Amino acid sequence: MREEFLLNTGSTIEEGRLAKGGSKLTDDYTKECAVCEMNLADYLALGSPEKVKITSRDGHSVVVYAYGAEKLLSGQIFMPRAIWSNVVVDPETFSTGSPLYKGSPVKIEPSDEEVLSAEELTASLYKLQKRGLDDGN
Repeated sequence: MREEFLLNTGSTIEEGRLAKGGSKLTDDYTKECAVCEMNLADYLALGSPEKVKITSRDGHSVVVYAYGAEKLLSGQIFMPRAIWSNVVVDPETFSTGSPLYKGSPVKIEPSDEEVLSAEELTASLYKLQKRGLDDGN
């Protein structure tokens, strides 16, 4: 069973409509953007999980809904461009000022954890960052 994948992100029509319409804190936005689309064979090999935990090389992780699709190549996943994917996108910019939104290596595992809303995820990330600052990191 494959564990490492390449993450590709991008805008979707529905993500854009919701984001531009001021709906980033709605359930519809979470359902549209807190997702991981996987190659169908890879998805089935993981046991067809409802949710997966995606972890970046630097240890950041996020739990999102998962589903399989035949249009993706094996070993690649797609997530809409939103806070959920931003948590695990490789931050390296190669001096361009823009992170790698395509081809970020990630690990994926089935998860029973809760998928957080954009507001909850932002609050949890802020708490982690604040705790690190308080610890002198």
